[in-house]
Amino acid sequence: MIASLCYTLMYLGFGVLSVRFLLPRHRPLNRIWLGLSLGVLEEMWLPAIFAFFFGFNALAHTAAAGLLLLITLGCRAARDRRDPAPWDDKEKAMLRQVLIVVIPLTILSAYLQYTHTMRADAAGNWRVGQSTYGDLPMHMSFVTGLAGKQFPPEYPFFPGARLSYPFLTDSFSTTFYLLGSSIQASLIVPGVLMMTLCYLGVLVLGREMTAGGKAVILAALLFFLNGGLGFLYDFDLAGGGWEAQEGASWLTRVGQTIAGYFRTVSDRIGNILTGYYKTPTNQPDPNNLRWSNVICDMMIPQRTLLGGWCTVIPCFYLLNAVFRPRARDEENGWRGLILLAVWGGALPLIHTHSFLALGLASLGCMAYDLIHGDPRAMMFRRSRRKILLPYLVYGGIAAALAAPQLLAFTFRQTFSGTGVSFLQFQFNWVNNPSGRGMRDLYLWFYIKNIGLPFLALIAALIDKKPRNRRLFAMALPIILAAEFIRFQPNEYDNNKLLYLAWLPCCMIIADWCGDVWKKMKGMRSRYALAVLAAVVTFLSAGLTVWRECVSDYVAFSRESVEAGDFVRDRTEEDAVFVTGTQHLNPVLSIAGREIVCGPDLWLYWHGFNTGERQTELKLFYEDPEAYPEIPQKYGAGYIYVSSYERGSYDVDEEALDRNYLKVFENGEATIWKIPEG
Repeated sequence: MIASLCYTLMYLGFGVLSVRFLLPRHRPLNRIWLGLSLGVLEEMWLPAIFAFFFGFNALAHTAAAGLLLLITLGCRAARDRRDPAPWDDKEKAMLRQVLIVVIPLTILSAYLQYTHTMRADAAGNWRVGQSTYGDLPMHMSFVTGLAGKQFPPEYPFFPGARLSYPFLTDSFSTTFYLLGSSIQASLIVPGVLMMTLCYLGVLVLGREMTAGGKAVILAALLFFLNGGLGFLYDFDLAGGGWEAQEGASWLTRVGQTIAGYFRTVSDRIGNILTGYYKTPTNQPDPNNLRWSNVICDMMIPQRTLLGGWCTVIPCFYLLNAVFRPRARDEENGWRGLILLAVWGGALPLIHTHSFLALGLASLGCMAYDLIHGDPRAMMFRRSRRKILLPYLVYGGIAAALAAPQLLAFTFRQTFSGTGVSFLQFQFNWVNNPSGRGMRDLYLWFYIKNIGLPFLALIAALIDKKPRNRRLFAMALPIILAAEFIRFQPNEYDNNKLLYLAWLPCCMIIADWCGDVWKKMKGMRSRYALAVLAAVVTFLSAGLTVWRECVSDYVAFSRESVEAGDFVRDRTEEDAVFVTGTQHLNPVLSIAGREIVCGPDLWLYWHGFNTGERQTELKLFYEDPEAYPEIPQKYGAGYIYVSSYERGSYDVDEEALDRNYLKVFENGEATIWKIPEG
């Protein structure tokens, strides 16, 4: 654990130094956050580069450390020699906002990461939360399975197919795993670090994109505590379900009314806290509530998205800083432009949706700037040429760096012809499932899912405020793309674009709310209205966070963990196993070994047809003597049978005993070794 922490601290420190060399005129807290984020980006990428030559091992990480030193020295050689921006009262105010927003959210995130990431209980079972029950085992299989592998890697649960899913966020955790951290720590520590940088990054964006002050805090809360009006469904007619006692006095009947109301409300809250996806932000059926809370349902379980946000938010910051009028030369020069281009070009293998969102936001920003020109320029045509050239340089560098990733990984999967089309026209996201017709009226769908902030955004856009309109120009292309094109088989995944469009919209809303608050000065009711608006805006998110904090499920029993430990410690690193297709598979997730076929829960949405392999698994398990060639076909060296396989197939264990060597057995699982040759 100590070695992995020291290795990461080296990257974080060198990242801060590099930004200090390149962008000294940016504010101190901005530089620190940007440098820490750069360190994370470098730790994701540099070991992976050398893994294409040496494998993802200690040698690759040693070489990456040497390259990190060279990059930092290169930044020093190309440094901006101006004095750094000083620490002043504005930085002190920003630090107070960090204490108010970032620290509490980080504590919440650390708690959720701990409770949701294979927490071992007293009996030895590994437990997770509601949101990580489905996705975490997949990410664990990447984290444990990438160790020692030559890049480009293959899917550990579909051998023979290149891993086209963006894997650098998981390889970041593999670095911790290789350097001695437990699988839990390898996921928790990077997860908390990346979530903290996201919180800090949105605060920094708030300071740069709003009028400042309390609007910065409001922008961060609007983004991270997103909810909507879903709570209205949970408490609709909550006063019903009771009957007053006949003949009782009016006082007794009043008491019974109050008691009945609170009893019903308590029951409904209990349903939210104990039901499986019954929160006000995530009820696909029957209420069509799909604006999931980003902390609970996105950043905690979807680790690739978390890595994407941790690295794309700095790109949004640089995009605004580099191309904002009057800031381009004063703060950045060519250094900020090159840093943005390289950073953006590194995104596809971290999170493809974030790369796409950045590209669309850049197009919107460029279009706005070209239309409005540079107010300092005397000739509009010259102004447009001056604006366009930096965008072309930035886009050209980013595209050149991204192209190999897109061609070798992303496009191989998107256009692989596997029978599942990734790109399709589909209007209105999940409100129009599979294009069969809208479930809710268009505006009502977003009003009930996003709530008052959606109405505030419409009101804010009516005002003629150039800064806010420029921000919306960044968001609009992302919104249009997500509203008209389905980018993956899972239509829900378009929210990965919509949330990044919502980020600049939160800045617009917070800025508008600040203006409205000032105009309401002198109104005695404005505090009451503010409290009411806060309750309506954040109640759904609050109930969702509460639910996630108390959620608790067993993922792996003690005996499953024991089987996984045996496979990890006593079998070859390149061993392939015949197992069932369960998503909670200790061979895959705990031991990091390849299996013949994983679950459709993951593979279908990645565009794979598993029908042939699933048929072969059934044939082999039920008659291993008749189909001995099936394990040989996939290079399998072991056979795994647990309660899942016994429940899914009519397993002929006697035939397995006759033909293969039993090497492990406990109350949950049995493992046989297939003789070589």
